[in-house]
Amino acid sequence: MNIPMQTSTYTMHQQEDLFYLTFTALDNTKIVNHGFSTRFGGISQGIFESLNLGLYSGDLSKNLKYNYKKFCTALGVNNQDLVLSDQIHETKIYCATKKDRGKGIIKESDLKGIDGLITNELKVPLITFYADCVPLFFVDPIQRVIGLAHAGWKGTVNKIAKAMVQKFQSYYHSNPQDILVGIGPSIGPCCFEVDEPVAHIFQKQITGDNWIQSFKNGKYKIDLWKVNQQILLETGIPKNNISIMGLCTKCHKDIFFSHRGHQGKRGSLAAIMELKE
Repeated sequence: MNIPMQTSTYTMHQQEDLFYLTFTALDNTKIVNHGFSTRFGGISQGIFESLNLGLYSGDLSKNLKYNYKKFCTALGVNNQDLVLSDQIHETKIYCATKKDRGKGIIKESDLKGIDGLITNELKVPLITFYADCVPLFFVDPIQRVIGLAHAGWKGTVNKIAKAMVQKFQSYYHSNPQDILVGIGPSIGPCCFEVDEPVAHIFQKQITGDNWIQSFKNGKYKIDLWKVNQQILLETGIPKNNISIMGLCTKCHKDIFFSHRGHQGKRGSLAAIMELKE
């Protein structure tokens, strides 16, 4: 594996052939089970090799059931309690409760068009899905609230990170000074190339310019990690409360599924988090 197994920001955990990542700052709160998956540790084959967690990817059901149980067991989470998002690259957020446990996993889900999940209830594990988009983990250790947000480029530029913080404030009375945020593996500034129209959308919506680079033929490279960090800082979250893993999914497509790196032929990664008892 060509990335460090541990840094001051994250730890890569290994249980036999299963590998997954956690944030040091979130581990230190002692109140959450959480993790971000890699490709390693499952039984899926071909383009899904091996820990595919994409329920609608076309993978075999028996493979997915095995993969989910193995990953969730490693995290200390009940895989049958997971609350699934229904991601559409927007900014709608849902506050989950115990009544939502199992939605999208073992029972029909009425959660539609959801890219962010929040809860303050114990043992309500949240899950969101990725293959280049930015995973955002939120923990308020004071009010004991957690959240996950799926920030593709549209969700990023439309400030789902800000919407999450606002929801923490309005629903759970969180102080942004207390919220910890982890920015997980996604396509990095090295590889996220966009055309001029997309670059202009970012320039119109996002302050500063340290997150964009013009390089050739009307193409731009955008640092989605810095963009999300900038949005979070503007909500009042201290810079020291924001952890960035700095791992590009396309550069490390041997470790992570990458939509661009695998030309769309791939499985899905997942972020999972719950409040512990």
